[in-house]
Amino acid sequence: MVLLVSLLLPVSALSASLEYSVVGLEGELQRNVLAWLGPPPESAQQRVGFVASAREKVERSLQALGYYGPEIAVRVQRTEPAWKITIEVEPGDPVHIRDVTVQLLGPAAADSGFDKALASPPFRPGDVLRHDTYEGYKRMLLATGQRRGYFDGKVVHSRVAVETGARSADVELRYESGRRYRFGELQYEESQISSGQIDALRTFATGDYFDQSRLQELQAQLQRTGYYSGVLLTPELQQAEDGSIPLNLTLYPAKRHSFDVGVGYSTDTEERVSLTWRTPNINRYGHSQETRLEYSPINPSGRINYKIPLTHPINDFLQLSARLEDNEFGDIDSQQEELGVRRETRGKRWITGYSLRSLSESWEVLQESRTNDYLLPGFSLSRRDRVGSLVDPSGAFSQLYQLEAASESAGSDIDLLRATARFGYVFSPAPDHRVVSRAELGVALLADSDRDELAPSLNFFAGGSQSIRGYGYQSVGNEISVTREGGDTARLVVGGDRMVTASIEYQYYFSRTWRGAIFLDGGDAFDEGEFDLHLGAGFGIHYLTPVGAVRLEFANPFSEDNPDWRIHLAIGAEF
Repeated sequence: MVLLVSLLLPVSALSASLEYSVVGLEGELQRNVLAWLGPPPESAQQRVGFVASAREKVERSLQALGYYGPEIAVRVQRTEPAWKITIEVEPGDPVHIRDVTVQLLGPAAADSGFDKALASPPFRPGDVLRHDTYEGYKRMLLATGQRRGYFDGKVVHSRVAVETGARSADVELRYESGRRYRFGELQYEESQISSGQIDALRTFATGDYFDQSRLQELQAQLQRTGYYSGVLLTPELQQAEDGSIPLNLTLYPAKRHSFDVGVGYSTDTEERVSLTWRTPNINRYGHSQETRLEYSPINPSGRINYKIPLTHPINDFLQLSARLEDNEFGDIDSQQEELGVRRETRGKRWITGYSLRSLSESWEVLQESRTNDYLLPGFSLSRRDRVGSLVDPSGAFSQLYQLEAASESAGSDIDLLRATARFGYVFSPAPDHRVVSRAELGVALLADSDRDELAPSLNFFAGGSQSIRGYGYQSVGNEISVTREGGDTARLVVGGDRMVTASIEYQYYFSRTWRGAIFLDGGDAFDEGEFDLHLGAGFGIHYLTPVGAVRLEFANPFSEDNPDWRIHLAIGAEF
């Protein structure tokens, strides 16, 4: 019961028929007494009952909090039109618990699922007796039994023996669990999902002891597949036979097709418009597809991914892909056509990928057009650990390692070994303070005679909001000198076969949605033996949204001869 009243003493309430006040109490005792008394009566007939029951209600409200010997005086002034009542209370000393006896009877006595409840009940010898805590503990035992499959469980003995003179109480509680039920047959519509998918996702077998957490885990796994808008998994208690409870699984399919249109802007790729078409569940075997068309002046692209679950719908799948993309790498325009296949498996900590992609890339350097073909088998290993929010964690460590190879004897125009590694680290040394760091390493090993045959997308470039801020998107890389028509000499960025970049950023939260940042970025994309450190530093303001931070940042490439401030705008989480 809740009554909104002033906490000043005496506390008064007015009505047409009665005014009452309670004096001598404060805090929780005061609030509980007022809640038991309730609002003042509105009629002359009701006020008679109010006066008659006032003392008993005050006593019971105080006993609920362990005060069994209060002195209560009720003074009534029968004035018209409203009586005036003053209730004076001296609560006395509370009752303390002297002895606690809690017993589990039946199979639950050997069930580790009750260990925590038995080891740390919310009342101990010496505590003030509180009946709400005692009743809450009983409900917790019953709820634990229900979650663990003891559907016949009940409290068979419940006693609080109070000795008011000694201000002490003995608490006794016995819970009889009855037998523990087991999982029965899982019933579902087979036209919606294959038995193989269910078997892969199941967190229990028929005949296992019932455990509500396993049902919730299966329900969450089914929801994570993205195939369904809703999942309902219900134990059919009324159909239980011989201690076995059948389960009914109801699946509500997600929309067969969905379309998303996106409009955005980034200083790296300028304005961007995208259309994404998704089919989350093509058939009962869980096949899905995603097609994405994207346009920006620097990086128009189209991609289709077709996903096939293998041994597990979430943790093991095969992905077929096709991609068309134009991109600007430094001073090179590149057109890419790619077909790929990738198997990805997710363990408890690491994600492992095995891939094969066929890449045909065309580009032009010094008015010379080139087209090369590559067949690239690859391997990747990644892991993300985070603490706190998914998009704004207070602590995180991400790792990504990738390796690809190509061979002239296996369908490629050159022999190549390409390796990259990316790291991200977040920690919060104090409330409202956050440090974000990242690093990226890359190397492409190939013969010197094949150096000009390495496609731009396989070279390395740096610069931009996700690399070295203060520099343009992919504007940092190995450079060559060219003579233009008219005799002018220019430098063209053509990328490097090595890359090293790193960043350190300090962030301070002004509020839950705004933070400021200062940062230092550095590194280079270069050919072997030609490393030239590029540094950029600056500051920014970030607005936090459910999909990540909107980051407006100002950076200066102060390692350049004529540095100038550059604006970077991006949205999303750091990793």
